[in-house]
Amino acid sequence: MDDTAGTRRGAVRDRIADGGFIVIAALAGFYVAAYRWEDPGTVPLWVLHLDHVAGVLGCLALWWRRRYPVVLAVALIVPVTFSESISAAALIALFTVAVHRSARATAVLAMGSVLSIGVYLVLRPEPATPLSVILAFIVTVHVAVVAWGLLVRSRRQLIASLRERAAAAEVEARLRAERSQHEARETLAREMHDVLGHRLSILSVHAGALAYHRGASPEEVARASEVVRENAHRALQDLREVIGVLRAPVGELPLPGVEDVVELIDEAERAGTPVELRDDSAVTTGGRAVPATVGRTLYRLVQEGLINARKHAPGAPVVVRITGEPGDHLAAEIVNERQSTPSAQPAGSGEGLRGLAERAALVGGRLDHGPTGSGGWRVGMRLPWPA
Repeated sequence: MDDTAGTRRGAVRDRIADGGFIVIAALAGFYVAAYRWEDPGTVPLWVLHLDHVAGVLGCLALWWRRRYPVVLAVALIVPVTFSESISAAALIALFTVAVHRSARATAVLAMGSVLSIGVYLVLRPEPATPLSVILAFIVTVHVAVVAWGLLVRSRRQLIASLRERAAAAEVEARLRAERSQHEARETLAREMHDVLGHRLSILSVHAGALAYHRGASPEEVARASEVVRENAHRALQDLREVIGVLRAPVGELPLPGVEDVVELIDEAERAGTPVELRDDSAVTTGGRAVPATVGRTLYRLVQEGLINARKHAPGAPVVVRITGEPGDHLAAEIVNERQSTPSAQPAGSGEGLRGLAERAALVGGRLDHGPTGSGGWRVGMRLPWPA
């Protein structure tokens, strides 16, 4: 709607300008005609009438100066050889060419206009004024008209360029905002998967045990129920933390790090998954410091590995190995040596491994996974560890 209104206003301004130029050309022609009628000299009367007719037609023709600038300029420059009252209209047509067409076309038409006036001076000389003065005045006027037209043209090109840049910047900003929103949604999806997947996998294992192990003792039922209750409560807390991260300023809420891997393994053992931690790098005990992003990525790797172990090989022993040196790399792998039968394995979407691969790529690392030689499964990650 705004573009349509702006286009309409621009068209109205153009028509007003065209009408103003026609009035200026008409006034100049009328002044010249009145002067010649007072002092016709040796000019025949029919030449004066032809001069006036050409001046009137030239003024009216300026209405089409924007649509046919070059054609109109040529059509008005030719009658200048005999008509004096059309000179103002011819200069306005030359100005229009300078605004809307190339500098080469403008220069050619300007030279043609000067030559036409030269022919006029030969046909209708001015004995009272030296020829050199007249030519100097004519050249000065043409240079001024052409310079004015080129200045207007360059200003319009600058404005058009600025508008294009503004439009491109607006499109770029919109695309950047859409990309940021997409990345934020992916980050939220990874966090939700990592945080809730760990808790819900524990709930699933113990709820399944309560459902299928009908002969369990009251102590076993109570222990499994306590694990379900505790992890359901922690799942709600984790969900609140994830939502709180969206609402709170960046960095205000703490995020898990590599030192929390020990607590993660303790939870898995209490849930019935035997886990052996082999930390040759001493990062989980606080002996060596790693960057926060690297430590959080390693934590998510262990978390996802334990989730997959509980899903695909419940009760199977899991080995977590962490190796590396500062200034080289930090490597971690989660291995379980016994898989459930293919028919018993629950179907997975693979989002967890894709999320881990994305996390590793963000910190300059890589993820690899696959079956072991003994029929188990291994998930490994190699991350940079700056000195």
